Amino acid sequence: MPSNRQAGLARLYAATALACVLAYAVPAPALAQDVGDMATSVPSGSQMLLAADTLVYNNDNQTVTAVGGVQIDYGGNRLVAQRVEYNRNTKRMVASGNVEVINSDGTKINSQHIDITDDFADGFVNALRVETIDKAYFAAESAERMGGVLTTFHNGVYTACEPCEDKPDKAPTWRVKAKKIIWNGEKKTVRFENANFEFFGFPLAYLPAFEIADPTVKRKSGFLIPSIIYKSDLGVGVKVPYYLALAPTYDLTVTGTGYTRQGFLGEAEWRQRFNNGEYSLKIAGIHQQNPDAFLDTTAFPSSSGHNVNSGSAGDPNKFRGMMGTQGQFAINSRWNFGWDVLLQTDKNFSNTYGIDKYNSSVHQSTVYLTGLNGRNYFDVRAMHFDVQEDTPDDNASARSGQQPWVLPSLDYAYIPDASVAGGQLSLNVNARVIRRDELDDTFSTPIQRVPGIEGESGRLTAEAEWKRSFVTDGGLVLTPLLALQGDVDYLNASSASLNAVNQMATNLGEQADMRSSFARYMATAGLEMRWPVLFSMASGSSHVIEPMAQVFMRPNEQYVGGLSVPNEDAQSMVFDATTLFERDKFSGYDRVEGGSRANVGFRYSGSYNNGWGTNAIFGQSYQIGGENSFAAPDLVNVGANSGLDTTKSDYVGLFGINSPNGFAASVSGRFDEQSFEIRRAEVKAAYSGLPVSLSAKYAFIQAQPLYGFTTDRHEVTLGASTHLAENWRVFGTGTYDLQQSLLVKDGVGFAYNDSCFTYLMTYSQSRDLNTREVSQTIGFNLSFRTLGDFGSSTSAIDTIQ
Repeated sequence: MPSNRQAGLARLYAATALACVLAYAVPAPALAQDVGDMATSVPSGSQMLLAADTLVYNNDNQTVTAVGGVQIDYGGNRLVAQRVEYNRNTKRMVASGNVEVINSDGTKINSQHIDITDDFADGFVNALRVETIDKAYFAAESAERMGGVLTTFHNGVYTACEPCEDKPDKAPTWRVKAKKIIWNGEKKTVRFENANFEFFGFPLAYLPAFEIADPTVKRKSGFLIPSIIYKSDLGVGVKVPYYLALAPTYDLTVTGTGYTRQGFLGEAEWRQRFNNGEYSLKIAGIHQQNPDAFLDTTAFPSSSGHNVNSGSAGDPNKFRGMMGTQGQFAINSRWNFGWDVLLQTDKNFSNTYGIDKYNSSVHQSTVYLTGLNGRNYFDVRAMHFDVQEDTPDDNASARSGQQPWVLPSLDYAYIPDASVAGGQLSLNVNARVIRRDELDDTFSTPIQRVPGIEGESGRLTAEAEWKRSFVTDGGLVLTPLLALQGDVDYLNASSASLNAVNQMATNLGEQADMRSSFARYMATAGLEMRWPVLFSMASGSSHVIEPMAQVFMRPNEQYVGGLSVPNEDAQSMVFDATTLFERDKFSGYDRVEGGSRANVGFRYSGSYNNGWGTNAIFGQSYQIGGENSFAAPDLVNVGANSGLDTTKSDYVGLFGINSPNGFAASVSGRFDEQSFEIRRAEVKAAYSGLPVSLSAKYAFIQAQPLYGFTTDRHEVTLGASTHLAENWRVFGTGTYDLQQSLLVKDGVGFAYNDSCFTYLMTYSQSRDLNTREVSQTIGFNLSFRTLGDFGSSTSAIDTIQ
């Protein structure tokens, strides 16, 4: 009798599993997977090899009997038994006693008695068990094989769950019992007739007839597993995909989704594979039945709630659609060419309807050519950032129109194999051309920024760096460095952009000097000094302390004080322990660090006999000559409140520990150079083990008004996962904004997982920081190995695990 625990598990799964099982109860659904025939063909000219303890020839009956340790090999097929009798007249073999047949494709058949033809094509078996190469299992009271392709199991059982070693008679997690199971090796299908689907030994559903793909088949035309979707503005949706395996190198998947509020969504995806690459093409479209379901008067009161999804008042957004394509091809062993392009009727269609591969909030459309040879690298690409948002274009908060076209961006890095003057020479080239159709600016006290110029701008940068390390007798490592960078820039800005720059200059008390073209250079001479000191303790631990100092001598950055340079690729500025010893701390080429600077600090690492480890970095940076680039304003005020905008920078530090038992933690921060007040801090800790895994993160960033953040930012995120029992797991996470006193997002879930079945149920909430509107998501997913998946989209599930 099944245990009470098994009964409880079956009842818990029943509600969602029943829906999954019923999805299979259609005349001929099939999964897109692939397997060889149960009976494989025997190559012509193959010889039969026989080994046995004893051979008995009976010429009167035309039989040959092999007894004891019998093994027969024929064309890659093998039969092992205690006794085999071969009839020359009927050309059949009768094997008995722990019989095992292993076909050339790896399929195993076990029985006490097998009657089979000498070419292994036809046969009859009593009380057999079949194990495929993909670990799918058939068992039956009897079976017969005809024509080498059709196997019929009588009173059969099918499962993809491996038998329990300790309790081989224990019911698997799931299995299908049927009066008749027909395995067609030619059509690559398995058909069940008069079947019962069992969960932990309990009957869950009766299925008169259904069909699946051969358990290990990779490509098979037919229906894929349907899924259920729910969104408040779309309604409940049922997605049913149909897969067409048109040829070994290309296929087509057609999907229909019916939504209760918006109607029928059609999708089609074509995929084709070549020897050197592959590409896909996807189209989707819908004629919305109820665009007004998207009205949001809270977010868009000025337009009576009308937005991109709903369409404007009097002009509803009825038909919506998209076309997307992705591809990647290897031109040769060094060069690759590819693309990822999205076109749609409006800017939010793919995100609204969750079109796979194109539903991210920001999709990067790109066409690229990449080359890689050893340490040398080349990349050229054209890009456009598609911001998928429901905000109308005439709304001030809309972002999509402000995104640039990058036509193109180029990166080239070259490091010669041979040393130059005993050191390493590296060359870098970067170029970009950007066109933007809409000005991106913000003027609200105290924020004064122009992140994006309307018009076109371009830049070509070339940089060379040489460095060589010397080690003194005392262990001091000296690394002199020489670097030279040159830029050529041009700008064709609209009058609106020039007016915005002039307004920003007036507000900041600066002089606008936006130029249509200019050239600049930066030459650097530097020296790095490191003195790593290794010492060991009596306890057996070892430690390395490395005092470190850098000095970089260079002229002032050109064309920066008068708001002369568009800043497109160096808008992110984070000064912490990881960037302390960088030669140029700007994140891109549009800004170049100028003036002489010294970086001073130390690095530490330690290891202990018990497997624990520690590491640390601490230091400070000094502007020792010339103009401080981080104190000079630019169009995004990237250096403002960065910790580098004073002669002596803020202190930065990091300390981390890790252990062999799965625990790790780190704390990092930036501290005021006078008061040691915390400007930026991050604390992380995690433990990964059994039965509990925990994670915690706290982040704090002090307000940076000129950089666009007028208030402090600090939040805490907690996560936990625990195994309640074998295969059972409960998990949850939450993020709390301490500044806004708001639980930004949270979620809980539970899961069951074994070798052949996965069950996942989640519930999550998220809250808008401005409107505090709550959105809720419920997701579930069931996965039966070899049968398929069923449930809602896993994207919402993945975000809270």
